[in-house]
Amino acid sequence: MKKTYATSMPNHIGAFLKASKCFSTLGINITRVSYDKAIDSHMLFLDVEGTKEQLKQADIELEKIGYLQNNANKSSIVLIEFRLPDVPGSVTDVLQLINEFNFNISYINSQENGSDYQYFKMGLYVEDSNKITEFIAQAEKLCKVRVIDYNSSERVYDNSIFYTAFIHGLSQMLDLNESQKDGLLVYSNLAMQTLDEQGLSPYRTFDSISKFAELLSKYKGEEFSPRITSHKITEHTEIILIEPPCGSNTAIIKNGDKLLFVDSGYACYKEEMQKLFKSIIPDFDNARKSVLVTHADVDHCGLLDIFDEIITSKKSADCLKNEYKKENGFREENPLHKPYINICKILTAYNPPNPEKLKTPWQDIKLLREPLTQIGFFDFADLHFEVYEGKGGHLPGEIVLIDYEHSIAFTGDIYINIHGLTAQQAEYNQYAPILMTSVDTDPQLCKAEREAIIRRLGIGDWKIFGSHGAQKDYSVK
Repeated sequence: MKKTYATSMPNHIGAFLKASKCFSTLGINITRVSYDKAIDSHMLFLDVEGTKEQLKQADIELEKIGYLQNNANKSSIVLIEFRLPDVPGSVTDVLQLINEFNFNISYINSQENGSDYQYFKMGLYVEDSNKITEFIAQAEKLCKVRVIDYNSSERVYDNSIFYTAFIHGLSQMLDLNESQKDGLLVYSNLAMQTLDEQGLSPYRTFDSISKFAELLSKYKGEEFSPRITSHKITEHTEIILIEPPCGSNTAIIKNGDKLLFVDSGYACYKEEMQKLFKSIIPDFDNARKSVLVTHADVDHCGLLDIFDEIITSKKSADCLKNEYKKENGFREENPLHKPYINICKILTAYNPPNPEKLKTPWQDIKLLREPLTQIGFFDFADLHFEVYEGKGGHLPGEIVLIDYEHSIAFTGDIYINIHGLTAQQAEYNQYAPILMTSVDTDPQLCKAEREAIIRRLGIGDWKIFGSHGAQKDYSVK
């Protein structure tokens, strides 16, 4: 049995030795260690392996020596700027007040600027956050005071509780429960360690995670404003393309009262998307709802549980089944992608669908020799698609649908309209590559798949529906 401990250790000689002895005495094997004093001088992450009974005893022993995280701890860093007269001794009264409130100063910076005032920036280590309001009220009697947002400041001002402050900031944005906070803590550290081993700045990782979370929360509720376009395909069939600011597109193929959805976006926008579906389809609640999944990425599969039938390739179905069993999906099998995808699942409230809803109508070719291989056909109303499976350049199990009669193609993430992104989509799309190093499993293979798609399009004027960005017009002469 495996377990990850996020331990909070005293910053002195022999602290790791004490934790190591605790595990070795119980016969528990340490499989991963992550510690960086420049990131957080107290946080040590340990992946261990042992029996259920051994790990239960380890919890008790680590609790005794005070190494386990205390989620009830209200400690935080508050960064405050004091505007003080540029005269000798002006800071003394502020320091006296800080002493009266029993706050520790973790950071201080000031320099004259040619004016009659100096701006002192101080990081205060506050063990009881309830005291800070009273402190600021008292400080404002002495001078002008400004609280600076710790998470959005240009540099990290304190190391002693960095992880705690970081996770607290994300949880406030997205209302995370304790279990989600614990998972986010572990996978944020794993993302940092993975990129740090490649020589990339760990702070860049945390900044990217924060901005990713900010964007997810920014477009909730009334701010959820997808671009929606309608495309007439035949006399009776239209495609309604929904492009949310974050996550994959959702296409609705509508023929009378028949509906087929292609991909479903993030789970965190379930309420907003369902409201939108009902405005487009008045009888949405009573309609039989089928969804076709181009591949099993979290931003395509967030709403699968609201559908009656989920149509996908055999490999994508296997991925979703593994996730349902709390096992690794395809992304988690890649060490570079595992931290990011788990962070994404936590921040977007992802839950895999019930496997009983999965339908796999096409043949499963174990060994794909070409970038694109035809695996079958798919008909919906008056549309007739040839179905191709990609070799896994973006993700194993990916499929492409091409209707030669009506010159339309659904290309998933293999081929997207990069120049047709909204400003919000473009901003969102820049963070996944930073965290994962690439959104593709094999970028060169994905390039070959894109080229194979274009080669398969016949002469005519095509409408290409990728899973990000607007529908693309493409002419083959």
